[in-house]
Amino acid sequence: MREVEGVPHRAGFALVALVLALSVLGASALWADPREETPGGASASSEYTLGKKAVEAKDWANAIQFLSRAEVQDDRNPDLETLLGYAYRHIGRFDEAFRHYEIALRLNPRHRGAREYIGEAYLMVNNLAKAEEHLAALKEICLIPCEEYADLEKAIAAYRAGHKK
Repeated sequence: MREVEGVPHRAGFALVALVLALSVLGASALWADPREETPGGASASSEYTLGKKAVEAKDWANAIQFLSRAEVQDDRNPDLETLLGYAYRHIGRFDEAFRHYEIALRLNPRHRGAREYIGEAYLMVNNLAKAEEHLAALKEICLIPCEEYADLEKAIAAYRAGHKK
């Protein structure tokens, strides 16, 4: 008789454990870095991998070459578009940089890396107002303090300090 009576108790315990596990998993998804959650083939692409390594090595020409080829294979990857924007920004081709950042943000409006980098690019072309728009967006996106918000906030402060009248 004890075993029969224990079944509902165990089932109730299992249900509570399941609910707790799902709530923890759901909460961690809210804090997940969207740059690491992008579906699609570009993350597995050798062109994308080579492009990412070229960005890390600050080899902008090769980064653009590899990432552009990866984009042909997967034009729905905001990480790839953000890296292309970043590489173009570093060689001073701001029109191309902005184009790729905007594509990344159309694909994922909450992409923190794209928001930070486009904000920094706007500072480089002396458009403080647009940089501040992206800082405000990051403030809304980041549920807890995030590196992208802190970095853009610091860049804006440095910009203001250097442009005092």
